Parts: sequence; C-alpha cells; structure tokens
Amino acid sequence: MPTILCYGDSNTFGTAPMAHLDDDRRFGFGERWVEVMRQALGADWWVVEEGLPGRTTVLDDPIEGIYKNGLTYLTPCLESHRPLDIVTIALGTNDLKARFHMPPGDIAAGAGILVETVAKALAAFGQSAKVLLIAPPPILEVGCLADMFAGGAVKSRAFATQYEAVAARLGAGFLDAGSVIASSKVDGIHFDLPEHQKLGQAVAAAVRRL
Repeated sequence: MPTILCYGDSNTFGTAPMAHLDDDRRFGFGERWVEVMRQALGADWWVVEEGLPGRTTVLDDPIEGIYKNGLTYLTPCLESHRPLDIVTIALGTNDLKARFHMPPGDIAAGAGILVETVAKALAAFGQSAKVLLIAPPPILEVGCLADMFAGGAVKSRAFATQYEAVAARLGAGFLDAGSVIASSKVDGIHFDLPEHQKLGQAVAAAVRRL
C-alpha cells in the first residue's frame, strides 16, 4: 500500500480561520485537505497527517517554542513512518512572522533543506521517497494575526516563483497552492473550508502525476 506523509503547519493540521487569538477551532477529520486528498486517491493509499500549528521550515521560534522548527522533527518523523512513497511538504507561512525577518528566498531555501533531508534520512535505510513541495498561498495582513505577520503579505507573493525554483533544482514535484486557493479574509493565514476541499483535490492530482 503506497504511503504518503503530509508534513506541514496549522493548515495541514486543519486550523480554522481565527476570529481572535484564543480561537483554536480545528476542522473535522473528513474536512481537512489531507483527508480530502486521501478520499480522492482512494482506499489503496495510506496517508499520515503530520501538521503542527506554528511549524516553520528550519527556524527555532523564540516565542512559541523551539520544537516548532520543522527540520528538528523531520528525521524522526520519517523514521517513524517509513517506508514512505511520497512526502508532501507545505511549510513557510510561519517563517513570514515579523519576528524572523526572513526574505522569501531564504524561506524557500529552508524548504529546500527539508526536501534534501527527506532523501538523506531515508537513504540511511536504503529507501527513498518522492517529494511534493507545496508553495503556500499568499497571506493577507488582516484580523487578529495582522500584527504578527506584518510585512509578510508582500513576501508571500514571491513564494510560488521561489519554491518552484527550489523544487526544480532538487528534482522534487511542485504545486503552487496559490494557483488553487486563497487565504481566508478572516485572519489572512488559514484556509476556509471550501479551500480545503479544493486544495485536497489539487494535491491528489499532483500526487498522481508523481
């Protein structure tokens, strides 16, 4: 049975658009894009949902915790779920937080380090997996998260080009999520429920192409 690991942040976790900072609602199991993808692929696929709110590409978060660093947990996660056939990586939105001062090119480079880590970690066991690098959609600076992500909207509009270049260089598959969905106007970061549906279908199609 082919196995897919979906490695991401709160949008992989399924966090609903936040009306306020204490709003921690999560969409249901059958509603999140990862589950939509699984349903589209069919029962012959095993899907591991690995989303952590606040997860970055390769950055320790001094406010939310160093465990938010996506690089730190990736190798043990890969070892826990191997053998794997496909790994999707959808990270970078949290790197836009004002506290990090990261240009989009560096964020994309961080995502590239994760792609390379997949190959290195699995090679230690004589295994390999195809990687689908997903560029997050542009964000909006609105609502309760506007201050936290101040300056991030402009940077996020460069994600598609930067991520596609990284994917091409590393031989990974690529999906521009911004060509399929838009961030919610409620908080500018998370996805409304219809967007989860659209993204799940798009990722399933991209997985089939791999």
